Amino acid sequence: METMLTREQVREVDRIAIEEYGVSGLVLMENAGRNAACVILDEYAAGDDAPSLAIVIFCGTGNNGGDGFVIARHLSNAGAAVRIALCGEEARLTPDAAENHKICQAMGIGMTPPGSTEIGPGEVVIDALLGTGFAGKVREATARVIERINSVPKRGTVAIDVPSGLDCDTGMPSSATVIADITVTFVAGKVGFQSESARRFVGRLHVADIGAPPRIVDRVRGV
Repeated sequence: METMLTREQVREVDRIAIEEYGVSGLVLMENAGRNAACVILDEYAAGDDAPSLAIVIFCGTGNNGGDGFVIARHLSNAGAAVRIALCGEEARLTPDAAENHKICQAMGIGMTPPGSTEIGPGEVVIDALLGTGFAGKVREATARVIERINSVPKRGTVAIDVPSGLDCDTGMPSSATVIADITVTFVAGKVGFQSESARRFVGRLHVADIGAPPRIVDRVRGV
């Protein structure tokens, strides 16, 4: 049976990797973002098509947004036309996310004006707004972005780790939930993805590695 983890198990995998193995959060974020970028290129830029790929990445201020910044860097390096829409105040970025945001700025990756929800019909939308820690109701400003992502014409939508607004434990959508064509989740699938209510939001599922030793996953699952 495919491995599925709960929210708390995912947090424990990160904790053990960082505290007991000495793998920094930045390294975990780098691995996650790089491998997610590879999936996106495989799906939308076959062969040497990356220069024709247009991407807009909606990033929250947490580590899910940090993953989005790493993805932006690697897609830009591959030749894609990338722009970032930061949904929230820069001052609220988590430390690891802030580091990757600075790198994106130094690289000259395009940043949309605060509050912009512009999406071009030929763009692939990357949802890096809310991660596995989300539960409850989506805040109004983020809900507006999600509703925009779902409603406008675009080439496709890729959710990072979990579609924003979906509870990764229960699989229940919130007041606003991203409808993804593809979800690139990290380490393992999430238990909520097995729910019938989650399927239309998750789309096709890819599991990407973050560089945490596999024995950690076995440990948190009690195997």
